[in-house]
Amino acid sequence: MTAVAEQNRIDTYPTRGGEVQVLPREDKVVWGTAADGPLDQATLDHYEAKGYLAIDELVGAAELEELRAELERLSADPAVRADERCIVEAKSQEVRSIFEVHKISEVFKRIANDPRVVGRAKQLLGSDVYIHQSRVNFKPGFEGKDFMWHSDFETWHAEDGMPRMRAVSISISLTDNYSYNGPLMIMPGSHKEYISCDGATPEDNYKKSLVMQGAGTPDKATLTEFADRYGIDVMEGKAGGATMFDCNCMHASNGNVTPYPRSNVFIVFNSVENITQEPYAAPVARPEFISATDFTPAG
Repeated sequence: MTAVAEQNRIDTYPTRGGEVQVLPREDKVVWGTAADGPLDQATLDHYEAKGYLAIDELVGAAELEELRAELERLSADPAVRADERCIVEAKSQEVRSIFEVHKISEVFKRIANDPRVVGRAKQLLGSDVYIHQSRVNFKPGFEGKDFMWHSDFETWHAEDGMPRMRAVSISISLTDNYSYNGPLMIMPGSHKEYISCDGATPEDNYKKSLVMQGAGTPDKATLTEFADRYGIDVMEGKAGGATMFDCNCMHASNGNVTPYPRSNVFIVFNSVENITQEPYAAPVARPEFISATDFTPAG
């Protein structure tokens, strides 16, 4: 992007400029219709209002076993652990996440491009979609750490240059999600407002934020006000199920002190009409394995 284009670029969602603001969402939530895919009108209305939807059973038992086996293989592979795309817990040295998993593994590539997944994403976003990010997340028993409240869009906008709120994440559960083993928590309805965070983005912020969220975390007073107003939904569910949630949902997860591990496949789809540009609030864009610049449609 040229200096002139950069100067003329309108930032609808400013952040990390020293002032905390709560701004109204300026983008649609649901871009498609019930005729465009497998989600019926009631489900689309729920997603519009709450910012997420639940799928009780996305993958069957045989597929689930294949995904679990591949998860175990990857986490035990020394080459994978040595790769920069593999993030380990700071203290326990347990694997926390493996990024760009749809490129590392043919098994995860298939599920990331499966019509059951891509079709729902295309319906919600009203266009072809590409994979902005993929990863598998591990939250081992006794050792799994928490992840603080945040909006993914705030980070993707600030550090990846995603212009508008036209992205959706899907979290496919590979283990049972209980209320007590660190499941995803969402403030339902919070996707309708955008929290502009204070503080500048540190250099190479991604190296720290992938282990423990820092920059882009809203202040406690604003989070408390949001929690009081919107409440908190806990995404419990059986292995094989999935949650799809809007890019601006305020969400978090607790640590896991139980014996019961939690793991999931996490895929971010962005509209091909919303491709990333230069970062809005960071010196340089994050690496390709975190923020894809291959905009080839998925599926």
